Amino acid sequence: MSKPSLTLYLAAPRGFCAGVDRAIKIVEMAIAKWGAPVYVRHEIVHNKYVVDGLRALGAVFVEELDDCPLDRPVIFSAHGVPKSVPEAAQARNMLFVDATCPLVSKVHIEAERHHEAGLQMVMIGHAGHPETIGTMGQLPDGEVLLVEKPTDVAGLVVRDPGKLAFITQTTLSVDDTADIVAALQARFPGIVGPHKEDICYATTNRQAAVKEIAGRIDALLVIGAPNSSNSSRLVEVGRAAGCRHSMLVQRAADIDWRSLDGVRAVGVTAGASAPEELVSEVVDAFRARYDVTLELVESAREDVEFKVPRILREPA
Repeated sequence: MSKPSLTLYLAAPRGFCAGVDRAIKIVEMAIAKWGAPVYVRHEIVHNKYVVDGLRALGAVFVEELDDCPLDRPVIFSAHGVPKSVPEAAQARNMLFVDATCPLVSKVHIEAERHHEAGLQMVMIGHAGHPETIGTMGQLPDGEVLLVEKPTDVAGLVVRDPGKLAFITQTTLSVDDTADIVAALQARFPGIVGPHKEDICYATTNRQAAVKEIAGRIDALLVIGAPNSSNSSRLVEVGRAAGCRHSMLVQRAADIDWRSLDGVRAVGVTAGASAPEELVSEVVDAFRARYDVTLELVESAREDVEFKVPRILREPA
């Protein structure tokens, strides 16, 4: 019995970004340098496949510094941490390595610079997300106000409307963020924005790639974890761009094949914390069921690379 024909459009760029790649290398190099176990505060990146792989090498994932023994290295996740966390680690004489993505660190530095200039911060982000918690935790309580959607802007109670600046979580939807920024600028015309867009290049590129294929496909599969902000945004971007049947899957085993009955073209992408192995797994699953024609749709090329911290490049 012949298989039905199907075109798979592979979006590019997709998958690991430079910050995620760096964070994973940091854990691997720490284990190689100091041996297992190495403790990691919070998931190093939001992907179960990646976390399970590092756990098998000897990484122990915990939620708080109190869960780490004093005599073993601890690594802070790529999402960043409140300033109080490294301060507490230093007070306890713990050996720690900060795997915060350099683009998130840039937002932290930006917030501190505005604070020193006497400006109160407005952060565009998702409440409870580790990156939002980490960024807001760079400044004293009350110095960073959070908005999640344009309607939140009307309810902001600020210290001085003439002394405000805004920053954003790096993994947001470019389009949604633009609407919030417009609302902020309408209410606070003098609000200061970042010198360069806070949303990272990888988030922007992956969203642009989804928009590029959305008009050609009947369904979109985004490979990523449910707690991955940038992966969830890709699903939203796909729907907004015209592909209503956009869904998030962690790996091939999660695909709802019945929902794909009758489709002739499917788009596949992956969030910035999803490895290419999972993309290959999904492609193989389609090939087992369909006569697949594979098409790569590349909207940008990435050559960004971030160095790991010096402590990991020095001899033990």
